[in-house]
Amino acid sequence: MNKKWIYGLLIATIMVMTGCSTISPSPITSPTEVVSPTEANVTTDTEYIKSEMAREMAPSVDPADLTTLAEDNAAFALDFYQQIRDADGNLIFSPFSLSLALTMAKAGAEGSTQEGMAEALNLSLPEDTLYPAFDALLLAINESSEQVTEERDGNPFQLNIANGLWGQAGFLFEEAFLDTLAQYFGAGLYTVDYQNAPDAARQLINDWINDETEGKIPNLIPEGAIDSLTRLVLANAIYFNGSWYYPFDENQTEQAPFYLLDGSETTAEMMQLNGERLAYTRGDGYQVVQLPYLSADFVMTLWVPDSGDFETFEAGLAGDQITAIREQLGSEEVNLQMPKFDFKTSTNANDPLRTLGMDEAFDPEVADFSGMTREDKLLITDVLHKATITVDENGTEAAAATAVILGVTSAMPGEPISLIIDRPFLFTIDHKPTGTILFMGRVVQP
Repeated sequence: MNKKWIYGLLIATIMVMTGCSTISPSPITSPTEVVSPTEANVTTDTEYIKSEMAREMAPSVDPADLTTLAEDNAAFALDFYQQIRDADGNLIFSPFSLSLALTMAKAGAEGSTQEGMAEALNLSLPEDTLYPAFDALLLAINESSEQVTEERDGNPFQLNIANGLWGQAGFLFEEAFLDTLAQYFGAGLYTVDYQNAPDAARQLINDWINDETEGKIPNLIPEGAIDSLTRLVLANAIYFNGSWYYPFDENQTEQAPFYLLDGSETTAEMMQLNGERLAYTRGDGYQVVQLPYLSADFVMTLWVPDSGDFETFEAGLAGDQITAIREQLGSEEVNLQMPKFDFKTSTNANDPLRTLGMDEAFDPEVADFSGMTREDKLLITDVLHKATITVDENGTEAAAATAVILGVTSAMPGEPISLIIDRPFLFTIDHKPTGTILFMGRVVQP
C-alpha cells in the first residue's frame, strides 16, 4: 500500500523582556488567491494559498463553552504531563501548543479517528462549537496580552502565537478543511515540494519556526524526519517575553542550597523578593504562590510540595485539583526565595498521545483523515514538540496568566509568609481570565 504521512509539529517556546504583543494569524482574505513568497514572509520557493474564508474576529461563543474548553485543555495538560513525568530531570512543555496543532489536525479527521483524537485531547465540545471556541480563546488571550498593567523602561511584554500548514504542491486538500483552519485558527497553506526536495522543505519550516520564536527553536525538525512521502506538516509556535510586575533585586541573588529528589544537596542561584502581596495558599503537603507579569492577566504559578512529598504531589495532580487550589488563593505578604533556571525539553509526543486514546491516528490501516483530502490516505507519523524556558530576576521566557493583583481580596495585615523554594517544584504559566495553562513544567535541579 502506498502510504502517505502527516507530520504534526508542536512548538512551545518562551522568551523574555520585549515590548509589543500580537497574535499573528495568517492574513486570510476573500477570494482564494496565491501570494508571493515575499508577501507570505517566506524566503524560499513556495506559494501561499489563502482560503476564501476570512479569520473570524468576533466569534459568537457562549461563555460557558469557553470555560468548558479551558477546563478541557487543563485536563489534557495534566494527562499529558502524567505521561511524560517519568523522564529524568527538568521538564517544560506547552499543552496549549499541543492542543492547537492537534485540534487543527482533528479538523481533518473523520469517524473513530476523530473520536480518538477528541478523547486524547479531552475535548468535549461538539464540532460546530469547538473551533469557534478555540478562536474566541485565542482572541481573548491576545486581547489580554495587549493590556500592559504599567509602562516601564524597555520592552516589558510580548506574546506571539502562530499557526501554519505546509502541504505538497499539487496535492488536493479539502476546501472545508482549509476554510476551518483559516476561519478559526488564522492558518494558511504554504506549498512545498516534499517529493523532490524534502530537505529544502524541512529547512523552510524550521526557518519559519525559528523566526516565529525569535531564534529560540532553531531546528525542531531533524534530518530524515521529512521525506518524499510526506504530504502535510501542521505547526504551531508560541513566543513569550514577560517582565515581572515585581522584579527581583539582582543584588540580593546569592548562592544557596537546593535539595534534590534523592536528598542530596546542590547549589543554586536563589533570587529574593520580600514583602510583596502575592496570591498564595497552603494546603495539605504543599504551598502555591503566583507571580504576576506586567500584563496583568498572566501569572506564573509555583506549586511547591513539602520536603519529601514531591513525587506524591506530582502523581496526584489533576485538572480538577488545579482548579480547586486556584480557588483557594488569597492575598498574602510573602517573602519569597526561588532559584533561577534555564533549560529546554524535546519531546516526541507519539507514545503519550497513543496512550491517551489517539492510537488510530497513527495506524496506517485505519487512520481516517478524509476530511483533509480524498486524494490519498494520510496518517500521523510524528508529533514533535520542543520548549525552552528562562526565569531570572527580570522575568520569564514563557507564556503566562496573572492572578495576584487582579480579582484577589486583600487580607488583613499580619506577619509575612516565608517561602523558600529550595526543593523540587512544579510551575504553570496561566491566562487567568480563562484558566488556560499555556506552559507547564517542573524544576528538580536548577
